[in-house]
Amino acid sequence: MACSKPETGPPVVHQLAGAATTPLGDLNLLRTKIPAVLLTALQAPYAPPADSTCAGLAAEIQMLDAALGEDLDAPKGPGPSLAERGRAELDEAAVGAVKTSAEALIPFRGWVRKLTGAERASRQVTKAIAAGIVRRAYLKGLGQAQGCPPPAAPRPLKS
Repeated sequence: MACSKPETGPPVVHQLAGAATTPLGDLNLLRTKIPAVLLTALQAPYAPPADSTCAGLAAEIQMLDAALGEDLDAPKGPGPSLAERGRAELDEAAVGAVKTSAEALIPFRGWVRKLTGAERASRQVTKAIAAGIVRRAYLKGLGQAQGCPPPAAPRPLKS
């Protein structure tokens, strides 16, 4: 993630903790909890919204934003300084080194992940994220068709 934004990402301590606990995930002892809004999106990403008003669409989109992070059309703040970008790169390298070392603790890691169900759980998280992204785009399209203001519709492009 060479374009990471240090001010919006998790602190490096949390990233290091996540990297260090990689073997627990490989053994399926530690799972990522999927937010309810993403589980709902996974079941039916194109289902009509319960509240199709602009306010209802905005509320559901904001819940998806909270689970997924900002959408591509979110307003951009000032970019990180050169020092912040350098620090982010160093942090990323440290986290990567810890994660690689932690992954090396389990021999035949790929097989272990398959046998413990960790790989299946990881795929489920990935599918839920993809469904959430699709749901958010679908809802913004509905909002745009109704003439809703952002966040119930995409923000206009600035030229």
